[in-house]
Amino acid sequence: MSSLVINASGDCKNAGFDLIQDRIETLSSKMDKLIHIQEKVLSRLDGMSQEIDDIEQDMEHLMVDKEEIHLPPKMMNQTQVVGREVREICHEMSTIMSVVNRRSEQQAQKLEGMEKLVLSMQQVISFIGETVKSSKVIERMFKGPAARKAKSKDNKGKQTIKKLEKPNQIRNFYTINWQEVLGGGRFGQVHKCVENSSGLTLAAKIIKARNQKEKDMVKNEIQVMNNLDHANLIQLYAAYESRNDIILVLEYVGGGELFDRIIDENYKLMELDAVVFIKQICEGLQYMHKMSVLHLDLKPENILCVNRITNRIKIIDFGLARIYKPREKLKVNFGTPEFLAPEIVNYDFVSFNTDMWSLGVITYMLLSGLCPFLGDDDNETLNNILACQWNFEEQEFIDTSEEAKDFIRRLLVVNRSWRMGACEAMRHPWLSDPVLHHRLHTKVKYHCHFYITE
Repeated sequence: MSSLVINASGDCKNAGFDLIQDRIETLSSKMDKLIHIQEKVLSRLDGMSQEIDDIEQDMEHLMVDKEEIHLPPKMMNQTQVVGREVREICHEMSTIMSVVNRRSEQQAQKLEGMEKLVLSMQQVISFIGETVKSSKVIERMFKGPAARKAKSKDNKGKQTIKKLEKPNQIRNFYTINWQEVLGGGRFGQVHKCVENSSGLTLAAKIIKARNQKEKDMVKNEIQVMNNLDHANLIQLYAAYESRNDIILVLEYVGGGELFDRIIDENYKLMELDAVVFIKQICEGLQYMHKMSVLHLDLKPENILCVNRITNRIKIIDFGLARIYKPREKLKVNFGTPEFLAPEIVNYDFVSFNTDMWSLGVITYMLLSGLCPFLGDDDNETLNNILACQWNFEEQEFIDTSEEAKDFIRRLLVVNRSWRMGACEAMRHPWLSDPVLHHRLHTKVKYHCHFYITE
């Protein structure tokens, strides 16, 4: 009898939690659609505002030019009448444009209000979701010991930064292999490490931070990563601070950089491989932008393959990332020259679509092995970006589909308002059309057969 009661109770809880989960997913789906609509409206408003400014400037020039014209006395009477009419028309057009501009500003204010509502709803949905996911009842009903252990590790990853005297405190939880270097850069080095309690292999990123400014930059990276939880983004497990450096304990990813696959002569990168890579990057960007995060340093070196036998990837290095709100006036002056969007080169305002330009450059590189804007030096590279001087090299793109070329064309657009956003890119035929993917798969099999017979 007691067994029946427990089973019935379990079924009720099961159904109740399933219902909550369904409602959360429905809310999340509606939020995605709302954010996508908001992105499109904001982009069009930006473009419209720019066009209005251009028209007003043209009319001002026209009125100035008209005043500067000097004519013979005999023609003065006729031209005075015409001149008055032209000035009246210009004045009327200027008034109309001012009204349109005011209305667009009013719409922008309304959108800012909608943005606050969207962010509030996001917080509510996130809170409900996290509450449900963290419920001890759900944990015990649906998850085994291994999952609970992973959950405890996840909680460590969300902790705030700890103070320590290197390396004593971290030794209580992790063992760092100082002899095994996984990588390095401007920040310091990455070493392999192991979690003492579980034996899980992780990576320890040792960041040199000798002054408060450098420490604040690393803490910004930690804050950004604490807000992100996605299969295509590297996960943060823990963070420790000492006097001169900060240690981030990260998920271990052992497949090497995507850049290595691009330049590896022994690795034949097919178009279908590029589709798989770009779709995952796009999914990561879509999630980041939904969480109001700009990466701002997207490049093949910051995309790691999970292992050497699959095409699964993770985006890494959030050292330059920023938490961003639509309509916020944010400018940055950093990044890697070949992948910089025109607005960064011009020190103009950045937005979600700034990351999409970098995605376009990466797509071009995956399909050709070439960088579209690379010059003999950084200045030439930056000038090529500003002029948007690029083309599809005939030899490298001879077998590339028109859908892939269209995908690139719609990302490498100087005006960020007209670039595809992450949601739109996910719906592009190159990433979403199963018929095209079947055709590309058939081409892969043909190439494999060709190499075997050769």
